[in-house]
Amino acid sequence: MDLYSWIKAFHVMSVLAWMAGLFYLPRLYVYHVEGLKKQGVEQGSDMDLLFQHQERLLMRAIMNPSMIATWVFGLWLVFTPGVVNWDMIWPWTKAAAVLGMTWFHHWCGLERKKLMQSTTPRTGRSYRLMNEVPTLLMLVIVISVIVKP
Repeated sequence: MDLYSWIKAFHVMSVLAWMAGLFYLPRLYVYHVEGLKKQGVEQGSDMDLLFQHQERLLMRAIMNPSMIATWVFGLWLVFTPGVVNWDMIWPWTKAAAVLGMTWFHHWCGLERKKLMQSTTPRTGRSYRLMNEVPTLLMLVIVISVIVKP
C-alpha cells in the first residue's frame, strides 16, 4: 500500500471532522445566547448547563482531537519529498488559511469559557456572522489545493 495515500486519506477525514465542529459550535453559541436572553434561561439552569455540556463535549471530544490530527497528517504530507513546491503561491495561501482556521478554533474555545461564566458581550447575530469565517477559510484552502493558482 502507498503510505502517502493513507496519510492523505486520514488528513481529509480529520479535516472533515474538524470542519463539522467549526461549523456547529458557533451555531450552538447562537442558541445558547439567544436562549439565555430571549427565552429567559438563567445562568446555571438546566438548559444553560445542557448547552455548556454540549459545547464542552464538541470541543474536547471532536474538535481538539481532529484539529491535532489534521495538523499531524498535514505536516506529514508537507514534509513528504516532492509533494509541495514552495515556489508556488498555493502552499502559502493554504498555510495562511490553515493558521486562520486554527485561530478561529482557539477563538471558539475562548468564547466557550466566556459563555460558561456568562461574560460574553456577544449577540446571536455576532455568532452567526462569525460562523461564516470557517466557510471563507475553507474556500481559500480548497481553491489553493485543487486549483493551485
